[in-house]
Formats: sequence, structure tokens, C-alpha cells
Amino acid sequence: MTLLEAIAIFTAGIAAGTMNAVVGSGTLVTFPTLLWVGYDPVVANISNTVGLVPGSASGSLGYRRELAGQRTRTLRLGVASLLGGTAGAVALLVLPESAFEAIVPVFIAIALVLIVLQPRLSEKLERRRAGREPTEGPASYAFVFGAGVYGGYFGAAQGILLIAGLSVTLPDDLQRVNALKNVLAMIVNGVAGVVFVLVADVAWGAALLIAAGAVIGGWLGARYGRRLPPVVLRWVIVVIGTAAIVRLLAY
Repeated sequence: MTLLEAIAIFTAGIAAGTMNAVVGSGTLVTFPTLLWVGYDPVVANISNTVGLVPGSASGSLGYRRELAGQRTRTLRLGVASLLGGTAGAVALLVLPESAFEAIVPVFIAIALVLIVLQPRLSEKLERRRAGREPTEGPASYAFVFGAGVYGGYFGAAQGILLIAGLSVTLPDDLQRVNALKNVLAMIVNGVAGVVFVLVADVAWGAALLIAAGAVIGGWLGARYGRRLPPVVLRWVIVVIGTAAIVRLLAY
């Protein structure tokens, strides 16, 4: 790894940590960066997941005010995230690499569509929340488990999926939903990271650079992320995600 490549990975970690704290999709920055450096797609995904765990913790800590009063809910839904993340990580290790290379471009494309549609989705979800009691039910657990499987397997736009699903199944203030999303994504990344560290090939240099950057980015996202122009952030993600699709298809 050259100095330029190390700087690029560290910078991508900062950007990913910031984005994950605000809305999600940080993987759409770090994963393509690792591909650009030359890592194998599966190794890049594993190392990226491990590296983003500290950033998820940093972002969750920054949203502790919005987490107030959600302890029981977080513990219950956290179990679904734990189980889903474990299942997704195992699937990544069990399924052949060719399956990952075929599936992930589709996942990224779906994630990019969700990012483009996110403003309209938010408006519709805001209207649906009006006058409804903010309590979780079976649909919340099922969706969180499914998002956990997805996040443990790949993870791009896991945060957006969680926000959309929780906003529908758990009508509550959007900032409180976002805070809950950060904790659940942290659990998924954390359990998947543990599985990968124990039995998979982790590129530790890249993972540590992402981790260092993501911690800074998580703090920045929680503190200043709400000030970022959403349209700028959204289209930066779209451009980077498109580049990742092209890179994977050409791999």
C-alpha cells in the first residue's frame, strides 16, 4: 500500500463515518476505495465492515440525546439486528465469491435508487407517522432482522433501509429513529466484524485506516452532519456508487 492509497482509505473512512451517522451508505465510499486500491471484492467487504465498527460506535454516542427513553426498544430490536447480522456474515463466508460479485452490483444499484428517492420517501413517511403511537411490533422486528442479514452480507445503504423500515413500522420523530438506526447498524457491523475477525481474511492495514477515519467521521456527522446540504451529499454518493458498480462489473 502506497502513502497515497493509505491517505485515500483514511479519507474515505472519515467520509463514511460522517455519512453513516447522518443517513447511512458510507460503504459506498469505502468499498469502492478499497477496490481502487486493488483489494479482492470479498476481502474489501470484510475489511470495510471491520473498519466501520468504531465509526458506528462514535456516531451512536453522538446521538445519545435522541436515544434517551429508547433503552428497552433498542435492546429488543438489537436482538433482531444481532441475529440478522450474524446470518448475513455467515452467508458471505459460505456462499461462493462469484455469488457476491454477482449480487453486490444489484445491491448497490438498489441502494442508489433509494438514495435518489429518499426525500420523497421521507415526506411520505412523515405523513404516515402523524397521530400514530410510537411502539414497535412484529413488523419492526422482521424488518430489522432482514436489514441485519443484508448489512452482515454487504451493508451499503443499510442505514437508509433501517430508517425507511423503522419510520413505517415505528412511527416516531425522525431524529430519534435515526439515532436508533445508528445503534442497530453498529450491532450488525459489530457482530459481523467479530465473525470476520475470527474466521475470515481481514486486510488489517486497510481496516485500521478506515476505523481511524470513521471514528472522526462519526463524531463529525453527529455534531455537524445535519448542516450538510442533502442534495450535494446524495449526488456524491450516487457518483461513487456508480463507479463501484462499474469497477465490480469490470473486475
